[in-house]
Amino acid sequence: MRVAAVAGPLALLLAACGGTSGSTGHASGPSGDPVSGGVLRAVLVSEPHNLDPAILQNNNRGQALLGNALYGTLLTNDPETGEVSGDMAEGFTTSDSGKTFVLTLRAGLKFSDGTPLDAAAVKYNWDRLKDPTLGSNSIQDASLIASTEVEDGTTLKVTLTRPTPRFGGNVILSSLDWIASPAVLKNGAQAFDADPVGAGPFALKDWTRGGALSLTRNPSYWNAPKPYLDGIDITFSSKADQRFNSLQAGGADVSMIEDWGVVAKARTAGLQVDVEPVGGGQYIALNQARAPFDDLAARQAVSAALDLDALNLAINQGNGEVADTFFPKSSPLYNDIKLHSYDKAKAQQMFDQLAAAGKPVSFTFTTFQGSEKIAEAVQAQLSRYKNVTVEVEVAEWADTGRILGKHDFDATVAAVTFQDPDPAVARAFLSTSPRNSVGIDDGRLDDALKAGSSTAAGDARKDVYTTAVQRLVELVPGIFYQREPLVAVAGTKVGGLDLYGTGSLLADGLWLSK
Repeated sequence: MRVAAVAGPLALLLAACGGTSGSTGHASGPSGDPVSGGVLRAVLVSEPHNLDPAILQNNNRGQALLGNALYGTLLTNDPETGEVSGDMAEGFTTSDSGKTFVLTLRAGLKFSDGTPLDAAAVKYNWDRLKDPTLGSNSIQDASLIASTEVEDGTTLKVTLTRPTPRFGGNVILSSLDWIASPAVLKNGAQAFDADPVGAGPFALKDWTRGGALSLTRNPSYWNAPKPYLDGIDITFSSKADQRFNSLQAGGADVSMIEDWGVVAKARTAGLQVDVEPVGGGQYIALNQARAPFDDLAARQAVSAALDLDALNLAINQGNGEVADTFFPKSSPLYNDIKLHSYDKAKAQQMFDQLAAAGKPVSFTFTTFQGSEKIAEAVQAQLSRYKNVTVEVEVAEWADTGRILGKHDFDATVAAVTFQDPDPAVARAFLSTSPRNSVGIDDGRLDDALKAGSSTAAGDARKDVYTTAVQRLVELVPGIFYQREPLVAVAGTKVGGLDLYGTGSLLADGLWLSK
């Protein structure tokens, strides 16, 4: 294997993903049994800094396809129901309401170098994720683990810091799902990037930084006859329109599209379109750790000033789904609390009052490559008000972890997306969460989120999440403006699209018709 560095612009386009359950596609993929052979061309939103599974992000805008390809998955879930099931793990069970879990691996699992993937390897990876110096985006999930104990070669006992009955959800939403060879990780980042060793369906063939990354079939993959593909070639582009254009022109096979307007174009073009049903949504995160949004009145004023239907028109040509409520009507946790109210007169009055108190609202909206439209649309709407000014700053997607983790923003784009709200909502808004990027700290909200995590399904759980939603509306840590588009788009020759988690595409079942 070799890893080369190259200067110059990013190569062509596209983010990979897809799913079969709950599909709302415009066109269908190939019928019949999977066909072996061929190299799939995928384009991801952002190139990874390195190939350490702890650093890769297991979501639609991260490097989910790459992580699943190199390392496989311990667990997956049904994208419609959220039910967790085993993959490389036969089971992940609790008999004490989530105080402890037992992870049972399939017998005979091996890394691509022939060494065993056993319970000790999982222990090493999971314990390592808790190291704050590593900088993993999954540290919060790993930090719920108090201890791990190897019982035998295929069995790991996991004790949590607090009862978390749905901890399997934390695994599939994070890097806990990906296990790399401890021996190779210990060789250091540079050596690992040159030859990352996992137990996934593919292995690294070549990586030209700033260009393309090629994967080749792992012949010793545990779940034969998978993988069906000979390889996957991955390039990177932050622009959804460019990724769609590449698909439409036949220059790529599969993409994850995060723009509802582009999704509409894909449907019109007759491509496969697969939408994962989720609650929550994308929101404009308002940083309470510094001015101006350490003042509730400033947060309320900006929220009241924004017309979400106009935002939808500006960023999605009106094709997006505005997040009116926190839970979709299909959810057993649904309540009719409105997340947002547009009131132009109230907003101007509040801006004037803040200015009179010597606190005119002035802030920078930090957005990311490919998501400039939302920041520009907010800037345009607020320009019609007095006593509020907005600057726009564009950062790379690879910097999201640093910017959000260090609270290095005034306002930015963020998302809390889920089939089940636990653990996603607590990750985003629990006061002690490392992923609480907005700096919210509210005892009533904390109590509700903790209760939601530990309470069994039923009316009691619905009640505590209703309390949580009410506090979010009152405190305005962010302005929810749309459901997050977890949308896979692919050509009609691509088969085996299968999503889990939050837009994480499984690699082993993908195939291409001849």
